[in-house]
Amino acid sequence: MKFFKLIPVALIITVAFSCTPSKKSGVPVVGFVDAFEDATIAQAKNGFIDALKKNGFSEDQNNIKIEYRNAQGSIPTLTQIVNYFVSEKVDLLATSTTLATVAAIQKTKTIPIFQMVSPTPERMRVIDATGKAPANLFGTMEELNYIDTSFALIPKLLKPKAGQLTIGMIFNQSEPQSADALDRIKGLAAKLNVKIIALPLNSSADAQLVTQALLNKNIDAFFANPDNTVFAAFETILKSCNEKNIPIFTSEAGLVQRGAVAAFGADIYQWGYQSGLQAAQYLKTHKTDGLKLKMVKIRKRVYNAAAAKKYNITIPADFEAVK
Repeated sequence: MKFFKLIPVALIITVAFSCTPSKKSGVPVVGFVDAFEDATIAQAKNGFIDALKKNGFSEDQNNIKIEYRNAQGSIPTLTQIVNYFVSEKVDLLATSTTLATVAAIQKTKTIPIFQMVSPTPERMRVIDATGKAPANLFGTMEELNYIDTSFALIPKLLKPKAGQLTIGMIFNQSEPQSADALDRIKGLAAKLNVKIIALPLNSSADAQLVTQALLNKNIDAFFANPDNTVFAAFETILKSCNEKNIPIFTSEAGLVQRGAVAAFGADIYQWGYQSGLQAAQYLKTHKTDGLKLKMVKIRKRVYNAAAAKKYNITIPADFEAVK
């Protein structure tokens, strides 16, 4: 049994390093690092690449080389991927999700890093003693203010007639933004007369067991917070919640497409696109003048029509149905 568990990691490492970046004369190389495999997170890469194409950089035109690597949730593999790109001196690094961004920050101070699906430097704990972010960090970041709007949707949409709503959450203790989000939600819940029951987990492999334990505590709804482990295990969480007739709400628009009822959150594709625009500017000038980390611009109020119907939830007119 242990032998079979080791096979995927070996394959990941083999695939990750079997091909070396192109050294075509004059063709810039982008090292794109994804921390794990996820349908929603993958939209960021699509947006990033589309932004490059929109600005004239395309592998079809042979004027750029995009080397993509996915760590499949393995920290050792993630470290090896970043080390490899740094040793190959790629022109820039594109990092998707917090773990990939932090790994890149730890390994290079000179290669420009264009982050996406990652929080502010403060939340990633990468600021220096003077409060400054790494000088080579660019792209698009997120803060937690939008979670207030997302979470406040739940009592409005469920409209409890009496008593107190109980909302369940799971969180990864090792992810700073997940723990910070939970603290923020607890403070907001007290103002909304909502009870929070939160259980910790260490990896997506624990999701089914922890979710089942949470569902046994008579929760009224599940809130999927900004947590990479939640993203990776969402289908498992959704299946368990649906079996118990517990609706899922979230702050991440991408999870609505996968089955959550509603959200007010960043469009992951546009998040990657916004970072890609910055990367394209750098590739045109080979200078970082005028570039800086910016807040994600495009957020959406979205809902899943099938999920809303299943739970007989009336959605406000200013919400957009996901396709």
